[in-house]
Amino acid sequence: MTDHAAADPRLATEFCGLRLASPLVLLSGCVGFGEEYTRVAGFSNADVGAVCLKGTTLEPRLGNRPHRVYETPGGMLNAIGLQNPGARAVVDDILPRLDFGETRFIANVSGSTVEEYEAVTRIFDDSPIDAIEINISCPNVKEGGVAFGNDPDMSARVVAACRRATSKPIITKLSPNQTDIAANARRCIEAGTDAFAVINTLMGMAIDIESRRPQLGNNQGGLSGPAIKPVAVFKVFQVSQVARPHGIPIIGQGGVTSAADAIEFLLAGASAVGVGTGLFYEPLACRDINAGILDYLERHGLAGVSALSGALELN
Repeated sequence: MTDHAAADPRLATEFCGLRLASPLVLLSGCVGFGEEYTRVAGFSNADVGAVCLKGTTLEPRLGNRPHRVYETPGGMLNAIGLQNPGARAVVDDILPRLDFGETRFIANVSGSTVEEYEAVTRIFDDSPIDAIEINISCPNVKEGGVAFGNDPDMSARVVAACRRATSKPIITKLSPNQTDIAANARRCIEAGTDAFAVINTLMGMAIDIESRRPQLGNNQGGLSGPAIKPVAVFKVFQVSQVARPHGIPIIGQGGVTSAADAIEFLLAGASAVGVGTGLFYEPLACRDINAGILDYLERHGLAGVSALSGALELN
């Protein structure tokens, strides 16, 4: 197995005009602000195409009360609550410590109002960040997030406001907790999004039967991990039917732990694949996923990973 298979040009893909060395993207909330995993022995940013930084708001947030994480069968519930030092601190103190020569870095913008989304986006616009992901679908904060992400009109308003605030690529992170994700995607395209991240976590709850209380301090949280993968693959397929005719790329995400998982998302219509909860099980998963994708390309005589995107043949 090649140590850093991402150096293989067959893994390179273009996303919103950005060249990614690998189709793999480390997901927001799973790698902090991009520094944590560089301390893991054997990890290299050369194995990933991009890193999504932790969700960032205008002012600092302490996040939710504990417990914040609870393991479930085939996955994990989390309710961190967007703990972060605030957008200005991220730009002034954290971004200068990141090596933009190794990989791409994507900011993740969150807010409680449309105006806050716009203000945070404006701060990141004046920074070396490569792209901006709009988190309109966070299921573990009591204000903002979910309401925006589940209402197509509100989603479009947030996208339009962020579009006014930046010339950088905008990636809209869509919620699976809504009636018609394709209709929401259509409105976001009209409002000016450049790409989508599909999907965010599903709403979930776990209960301690002895105390008769929720396991999470926030009562509810976002379910991630292998348990949600079939839902995520289907949502990517649905959004791709709307996005691909407009040339809008998708980061497919939700339960990816292997090369086979990543290839499913690509075939369903994604151009890149997010890896998140799987990193908690295996911090070096991306190295193995890249190698597995290369093996698949060789076995099927394909020149590159881009040949897989949207290549699903329906029954």
